[in-house]
Amino acid sequence: MMKLDINRVKRSILTTGISLVLGAASASAQTPAPTAAFGPNNPFYAPSTLPFQAPPFDKIKDSDYQPAIDAGMAMQINEVEAIANDSAPPTFENTIVALERSGQLLSRAMLVFNCVTGANINDELQKVQTYEAPRLAAHQDAIFLNSKLFARVKAVYDQRASLHLDPESLRLVEYDYQQFVKAGANLSDADKAKLKKLNEEESTLENTFQEKLLAAAKAGAFSTTDVKTLAGLTEAQIAAAAEDAKTHGWRIPLQNTTQQPDLAFLTDRATRQAIFENSWNRAERGDANDTRAVTARLAQLRAEKAALLGFSNYAAWNLTDQMAKTPEAAKKFLDALVPASTARASGEAKDIQALIDAQGGGFKVEPWDWEFYSEQVRKAKYDLNESEIKPYFELNNVLENGVFYAAHELYGLTFKERKDLPVYQQDVRVFEVFDADEKPLALWYCDYFKRDNKNGGAWMDVLVGQSKLLGQLPVVFNVANFDKPAPGQPALLSFDDVTTMFHEFGHGLHGMFANTVYPSLSGTQVPRDFVEFPSQFNEHWASYPSVFAHYARHYKTGAPMPAELMAKIVKSKNFNEGYDFTEILAASELDLEWHTLPTSAPLQDPDKFEIEALKRTHLDLSYVPPRYRSSYFLHIWANGYAAGYYAYSWSEMLDDDAFQWFLDNGGLTRSNGDRFRQMVLSRGNTEDLQKMYDTWRGGEPSIEPMLRDRGLKGDSK
Repeated sequence: MMKLDINRVKRSILTTGISLVLGAASASAQTPAPTAAFGPNNPFYAPSTLPFQAPPFDKIKDSDYQPAIDAGMAMQINEVEAIANDSAPPTFENTIVALERSGQLLSRAMLVFNCVTGANINDELQKVQTYEAPRLAAHQDAIFLNSKLFARVKAVYDQRASLHLDPESLRLVEYDYQQFVKAGANLSDADKAKLKKLNEEESTLENTFQEKLLAAAKAGAFSTTDVKTLAGLTEAQIAAAAEDAKTHGWRIPLQNTTQQPDLAFLTDRATRQAIFENSWNRAERGDANDTRAVTARLAQLRAEKAALLGFSNYAAWNLTDQMAKTPEAAKKFLDALVPASTARASGEAKDIQALIDAQGGGFKVEPWDWEFYSEQVRKAKYDLNESEIKPYFELNNVLENGVFYAAHELYGLTFKERKDLPVYQQDVRVFEVFDADEKPLALWYCDYFKRDNKNGGAWMDVLVGQSKLLGQLPVVFNVANFDKPAPGQPALLSFDDVTTMFHEFGHGLHGMFANTVYPSLSGTQVPRDFVEFPSQFNEHWASYPSVFAHYARHYKTGAPMPAELMAKIVKSKNFNEGYDFTEILAASELDLEWHTLPTSAPLQDPDKFEIEALKRTHLDLSYVPPRYRSSYFLHIWANGYAAGYYAYSWSEMLDDDAFQWFLDNGGLTRSNGDRFRQMVLSRGNTEDLQKMYDTWRGGEPSIEPMLRDRGLKGDSK
């Protein structure tokens, strides 16, 4: 079962640095798009008057973002200068809390801007991104490299023991100091100037990468005028592809990963190979969308940045505030998983090759064959057919009777759809979330269907972050890329899609349950190698018997899934797990290889580097390519996971261990859910995350449940 999808969780403007994930933007144009003056008519001028301060999407025009972002930066700089030049001695209130209150206009504008540019981009917004990317990077530096401001932060930090602060406030002081130091606050003025140039170039290149990749993925869609080449797809899949056939021919768009879902069904090997190669080479065609020069320079300048900050490589710098702490710890964790995973993948390859040979194929298994033949092996081993499964997983039923039901049973939540609130695209839905005491808790938006102007994968983010200091309740959204059905047809999901829904909603719960004073520590403002823990933990409820039985019903008859079919799904849970986990480990190790390059290393040839890196890590299996190739590895080049893709597997260790605790203590119960919410999900980053987990768990996490869940140990194969 594929558990790891792209999940973009943003942090607060101050604590992450201003250059949040900006979506696709060109680095070529450096002049601003035509813009209106900022004033009371701009919808970002003041907090929204809608429930929960939800964005007034019906009033927001593309031309409103740039003036609001520019005004927001100017306003925050004024606020920061007032703090830095305050004649009063630095205190927790006039320095640390004042910083927490700064930048509210910029935050309002940027959180909405990131939402629409990730999920509903257009040319005008791309121009705004292009213009703002280096300006936002410079704005970050203007805050973190302000010597007077840092002197005040350091003064509060140095006297923290005598301030008698509550634990959350103490955590904020220590965290802010750490982030300033990590950002270069201790550098000399000359080195700060060098760092600013590196940060500006990095931000520009990240946006260039995203624009190129979005265009490359769009151009890489498989197109044919002969529907016979699509043999093996269902009528519903053909009907969905036919929506584009009038103007583009029959099209199969690319998803963000290397493997493509339709490869499991297409019977024509030439078609499968063409689709795979379109995916594999999407950003390596020597055209305007080729990303290799960008990725090589990004790796090089990140190494330069790390050296300037006093570290041996970028990963050593970037992991200082993560649970793993060092790249050595992260790599040791991954390396230990490689032998069992690749051994299992090798066994799976033998099964597939035996089937190919038995059918007289006359060829060795290639990556474009894997999904097609592994699906046949699965059918043979477990008598399981994807077309049998999907009718029991209609999207809305999964949402209301699966995702929402589990949240109700665990936490007492209820949901009411709000059709009176504006959205940024017609497919988006909005729900008000009520707590067990019937008090409003949050707003939750979902945007599930694939579009050409949407980034690939699935993710969670916030439109309004929770904070008692600012008097804000959370507004959270989930985005995915499920196939949109033809008009009048139901949206039927694979079980992987179902798991993705539970996964992203787990992120959503982490944001909705946030119950902290300070926005910088709220909700999902946690290390990368912890942030995926709540989401991956929530996946387990998708297959929990009582939850599964509640939503797995035929979309036509309402009949529950037959017990024997459910048993087949459970029995086949770890099928293909060697392949699935090996492609993830390959991507994770590739990420660390790129980001442990020393400054002395020359500019790399990405293709050569990738081949050698996979050999060094013993992951060079011809039939198991990395989940993401370097040239389209959006996570690490632009989405904030640089040197951090290992976090998915690290968090998986936590989530499997946590689920084992639930099983050992009664499973799906309100008491278990409430305890988990109180001790983990609501706490954000208010204490050391390892300590938080150990306190809830009653001890350190074990890797054993993860190995069993993956089928890499014991008899769970």
